[in-house]
Amino acid sequence: MAAENFESRALAEHWISHRLADGRESVFFADPGHALPMKIVDDRALDPRGEPGELRFDRLTGDWVAVAAHRQSRTYLPPKDQCPLCPSVGGRHSEIPAEDFDVVVFENRFPSLGPSLGQIQTPGAGEPLAAQPVPAVGRCEVVVFTPDHSGSFGSLSDERARTVVEAWAHRTRELSAKDGIEQVFIFENRGQDIGVTLHHPHGQIYAYPYVTPTAKKIAQQAREHFEKTQKTLLGQILEAEIADGSRIVSRGEHFTAYVPYAARWPLEAHLVPHRHVPDFAALTKEEKDELAIMYRDLVRRFDALYDSPTPYIAAWHQAPINAADRAATRLHLQLTSPRRAADKLKFLAGSEAAMGAFINDITPEQTAARLREVSL
Repeated sequence: MAAENFESRALAEHWISHRLADGRESVFFADPGHALPMKIVDDRALDPRGEPGELRFDRLTGDWVAVAAHRQSRTYLPPKDQCPLCPSVGGRHSEIPAEDFDVVVFENRFPSLGPSLGQIQTPGAGEPLAAQPVPAVGRCEVVVFTPDHSGSFGSLSDERARTVVEAWAHRTRELSAKDGIEQVFIFENRGQDIGVTLHHPHGQIYAYPYVTPTAKKIAQQAREHFEKTQKTLLGQILEAEIADGSRIVSRGEHFTAYVPYAARWPLEAHLVPHRHVPDFAALTKEEKDELAIMYRDLVRRFDALYDSPTPYIAAWHQAPINAADRAATRLHLQLTSPRRAADKLKFLAGSEAAMGAFINDITPEQTAARLREVSL
C-alpha cells in the first residue's frame, strides 16, 4: 500500500503507528472526536532487542512449550511513579512516549514469542524424541486501556471501551496477516491473585506460530459438529441456552451473556455473538458498539458480587486462521474467576492441574442468578 493511502486509512480509522527506541511497533488509537498525537519521539537509550526464546515440542502431549528465560527480569508490580504503562510526563519516560493518550498497543519488551516471525515445523514421528528447539517466533503485544493508573476495563467509559474493541479488531486483522501466525489470542489478566505483574489497566495479545491446545480442541469439536449437521456448534449451544433461560445473564440485539452449562470455575460467563463470526476483525460496527458495552457491564457484574474487585481472566477465543476452522469456530469470550467466596479462591489442585478434570463447587444456575441480580 502506498504511504499516502496507508496514512489516510490510519487517520480515518483513528490510529497511528510509530516505532519505539529499540524498534518495537507501537500503535495509538483515539476515541471518537479525539486527536491522535502526530509527533511521537521515544528518545530513551534502550538496549537492542534480544533474540527470541525457544519453542520445544513435548512428545508426550503433542504440545509446544515456550521457554523464555529472559522474562525473569521483567518489571514486577512497580509503584505508580515507576509504572511503564503510564504516560511519559515530568521527565520520566515510560513505554508510551506521550503525555496523554486514549488507547495504545505496543510490542512487549519481554515477549514470550518474537520479535522474529516465521513458520515452525512439528517434528515427525521418526525424528529424535528430544528434537532441537526452534526460535520462539511470533508476536506478543500489550494493550493499554487508559492513561489512568487505577481501574479496570469495567471502569472505562462507553467511548473508551469501544476504542479498545476497535484496537482488538485492528490488531487481529494485522497480526493474522503476518508470516507464520496461526492463531491470535486476546486476553486480560486482572488482579494480583491471577498473577499480574503490572497494576495499570491493560490486556495482552499473543500471536502464536501454532494452534494452542485449547483452541485446537475447540476447533476440532466445532468442525466435527459442522460436518455432521451443517450448523455451528456454538450457535446451537447459544440457542439451547436461550431456550432454557436459567443460565442467561444478559441479552442484546447482537450478543448474549450466559453461564455455560458445564462451567468449570466458580465464576464463569461466556459472551457469544448471535451471528457466526470467526474473530474481531469480522464484526460489524453495530456489533462492536454493543460488544463494548455488554462486555464492560459483564466485568462490572463480576466486581459487584463482593466488596473488593474480583480477579479474573478474560479470554477471547478466536478461530484459528486456517479456512476450515473459521467456517465452524465462532468468536466468544470466556470470563472466569477463581473466587468462590469473598475470602476464598479455587486453586487448581490434583484433579484439575494434573488431569484437566474440573470440579465446580457452585452450580452454574446459582452463578447466573447472582450475576443477574447485582446492581450496576
